[in-house]
Amino acid sequence: MSKTRQALEHHQTGDDADIAHIVDCIIVDAISLGSSDIHIEPWDESLVLRFRLNGVLKEFEHIPLELAEKISARLKVMANLVNYETEKPQEGHARANAGGCVELRLSFFPVVRGGEGNSFSKGEKIVIRIFDPKSRSFDLDQLGFDATTSDAIKELLGRPTGLLLLTGPTGSGKTTAIYAALCHLIQKFGSSISISTVEDPVEFNLPKISQAQINHARDFTYPIALRSLMRQDPQVIMIGEIRDPETAAIAVQAGLTGHLVISTIHSGSTAGVFARMINMNIEPFLLASAIIGVLGLRLVRNNCPLCAMPYQPDAALLKRVPESYLADASWRRGGGCDTCNQTGFEGRTALAEMLTVDEPIRDAVMEKMRTRKLQAIAQEQGMTSLWESGMARATSGEIPIEEILRSVTEDPLT
Repeated sequence: MSKTRQALEHHQTGDDADIAHIVDCIIVDAISLGSSDIHIEPWDESLVLRFRLNGVLKEFEHIPLELAEKISARLKVMANLVNYETEKPQEGHARANAGGCVELRLSFFPVVRGGEGNSFSKGEKIVIRIFDPKSRSFDLDQLGFDATTSDAIKELLGRPTGLLLLTGPTGSGKTTAIYAALCHLIQKFGSSISISTVEDPVEFNLPKISQAQINHARDFTYPIALRSLMRQDPQVIMIGEIRDPETAAIAVQAGLTGHLVISTIHSGSTAGVFARMINMNIEPFLLASAIIGVLGLRLVRNNCPLCAMPYQPDAALLKRVPESYLADASWRRGGGCDTCNQTGFEGRTALAEMLTVDEPIRDAVMEKMRTRKLQAIAQEQGMTSLWESGMARATSGEIPIEEILRSVTEDPLT
């Protein structure tokens, strides 16, 4: 029985201490299971508690609706927010008293749910992002990259100047990878290198690195922070995310003027980063000179080693697998056990697509070639696509084929 269920069964109506204990138990259960996010959402008949485990939401408990306001108020007190404000979004940070040094990022969003007849009741959906240092590895060699990709990343990190970009959807491991890159530089150069970051927010404190956090309420934005940071004599600059043309322009200029800049940017594909930057009014010749590499990332769930067993995927799925991979395929899938909470999966690993910018890529960017053509040129130059990386993992039995198809778009060039 979970700690949350035990706390609910012993709850005394009207006891605020009990509410604090229930909230602590929710957080402890989430941390113990390795959850990245807690979702607390009012449904028609209950307050539903769901945890995101290995990237997938899993229903955990149903809490009586009458506790919704008290749980929300308790979490707002923890985050120093206005606890009686329920009709507009609020965001805040807190430290988990029951979770050691775990940091929480809380988001409250007003919603309505079905009531009696045609009426609606107001409520709040609460999402808590968990930052647990014990559950994160900032070692490049432990992120699951293949040897070729890992070597390419380290080679780019050894360059004195240029712009290295990471791309992928939310929750694809960009922050973990970028922190691992910074830790690699610290391990390699120690105190002889000056590294500064500008983030929104700072997710983990890194040793020997100066980290700044954006504060929009104080007009401390990415462009303002970066302009000031350039006078701080940094050798390496990490920008949490390139979101607007002004930040993009500063990042490109920094990469051209003696700094190694590492950042993330949202794009539909790895090769599509160039089109995204051009749409931010950055001239192609500047991109061709500044960008040294683009790392595309996806996170996929590993088979549980204790319950993984051979299986035969559906014939419809196998039709989507290139014939070159079928001959030596060893399909495996977790059956579910107590160790993996009956999910069949244990932990996640990264699929990576490392696009190193060389002369053919520079020429293609200068000519504003289409994204698909850029992708083709990169693969001709030896880049392993996300699809190819995923197929290799699936056919070796590390990951079920269904997980690859869930996470990665089929390679249009195959």
